[in-house]
Amino acid sequence: MSSEPWGRVDEAGTVYVRTADGEQVVGSWQAGSPEEALAYFERKYEGLVVEIGLLERRVKTTDLSAKDATAAIEHIRHQVDEHHAVGDLDALRKRLDKLAGEVEIRREQRKAAKAVQTDEARRAKEDLVAEAEQLAASEQWRAAGERLRALVDTWKGLPRLDRKTDDELWHRFSHARSAFSKRRKAHFAALDAQREEARQTKEKLVAEAEALSGSTDWGPTAARYRELMSDWKAAGRAQREAEEDLWNRFRGAQDIFFQARSEVFAERDAEQRENLTRKEELVVEAEKLLPISDLKASRAAFRSINERWEAIGHVPRDARARIEGRMHAVERAIQDAEDTEWRRTNPEARARAEGLTGQLQDAVDKLRSQIDAARAAGNNAKADKLSKELEGRQALLDQALKGLQEFGG
Repeated sequence: MSSEPWGRVDEAGTVYVRTADGEQVVGSWQAGSPEEALAYFERKYEGLVVEIGLLERRVKTTDLSAKDATAAIEHIRHQVDEHHAVGDLDALRKRLDKLAGEVEIRREQRKAAKAVQTDEARRAKEDLVAEAEQLAASEQWRAAGERLRALVDTWKGLPRLDRKTDDELWHRFSHARSAFSKRRKAHFAALDAQREEARQTKEKLVAEAEALSGSTDWGPTAARYRELMSDWKAAGRAQREAEEDLWNRFRGAQDIFFQARSEVFAERDAEQRENLTRKEELVVEAEKLLPISDLKASRAAFRSINERWEAIGHVPRDARARIEGRMHAVERAIQDAEDTEWRRTNPEARARAEGLTGQLQDAVDKLRSQIDAARAAGNNAKADKLSKELEGRQALLDQALKGLQEFGG
């Protein structure tokens, strides 16, 4: 019989291993000596030692899951429990028990960490849902749309929760996105309709502007272009491509008209400035007639000047009042001289003036006599009343006598 500290082989070739529970049969050995039998089963023990060592390192240094680690421990434990090796099997069981405890601790740690991660993921998804629901009411279409897309990417990067919670949050999140997309679609549909209406309106404005571009009715046409511009601004913007094309046509039509008008006005302004120079010369000639000494000669000279004046034509608007005012002043002086001469030489007017003066003189004389008689009779009140009436008649008489002097009387 052969024996070692952890095992022995009996005469029949049966191999035993010593454990805390007593000897356990390892197996039967018939192929060689007892020493070779013990050496064989001791190598199997060393293999278990190596396998346990490797598993311990994997548990400590890798991300081996608790499930896989437990399965590996149980696999080795089964081999140890079958007693197919010679060595300190109780020590191996203790190592496996210790390793199993470490795996369990690690399992609980990972479970706790997962619970924390899940709670953080739940709060993160709730925050995403709250922000999405707030964005659903936004009218900042581009910024809100980009932010919602970013929220989707963030959502995809978060861990899944339990099915019920995850589905409920995703339903709210998806509903918010759909609500925003629906509102944005409706907004841009309405905007497209408005832009199409603006395009049609501006097409009509362009057509009229182009039709007016050849007009020479400068004032009314320019006014109409101003009205068209107001209508253009009020119409709103069309689609970008159409807006640019329509504006170029609209502006081009205006440019054609106003360029033609500018050329005509430039020519007219030059002509009017020349007319102003000629009329200034005539005004100087007319002003030399003042003061009027020879009415007949002055009248004839002014008639000749006025005929040449009328033949010249328009002057610039800003100079018109000034130049015409000077000419009218000369004309009024001649007219005043004619009025004076007429009053002086009109027999009928002189006779009327003399008759009125005589009547007023008689009335004044009569009032004076009445005043003297009233005072002589002691009726001062009547005398005072007649005196006031006399003042009025005397004023009229003085005015009549002055008018009579104009007739040389």
